[in-house]
Amino acid sequence: MKSSKLLLLSVAVICIALLGVALYLQIVEEMLPCPLCIIQRYFFVAIAIICIIFAFLPAESARTGAGLGLLGALGGIATAGWHLWVQAHPGTSCGIDPLETSLNTIPTANLFPMLFKADGLCATPYPFLGLSIPQWSLIWFAIIAILLARRVFKRG
Repeated sequence: MKSSKLLLLSVAVICIALLGVALYLQIVEEMLPCPLCIIQRYFFVAIAIICIIFAFLPAESARTGAGLGLLGALGGIATAGWHLWVQAHPGTSCGIDPLETSLNTIPTANLFPMLFKADGLCATPYPFLGLSIPQWSLIWFAIIAILLARRVFKRG
């Protein structure tokens, strides 16, 4: 069961590191996050919090924590997939729309505006190491989903 706790903590560290990269890109590279980017950040935060909590609960609850984290990763996959669809169809945008307005009124957007305030346009394809940001998010959500699914469906 130690491996389950290590897995959950490792996933949490990955999510926190990815949020750090997102802040670097936003602050240093001046890549403004769009509403779909912010939703993906919320999924990374949720996965990290779930994994940290369940890593410190009794070992029997690791499967439940991995399952909840897996649901978060699947939500992130869906959001990143939608983001890629928006980028592939330039006429579609989630720019200044009700989604951005509602996201920017959530208390976390006011408490941590650097992390959760949407200012960018979803159709802007910011490249980073050869891929767009939602492509990177999709890859990482898929990796996290696979890691957590292995724990959920592991016997014993």
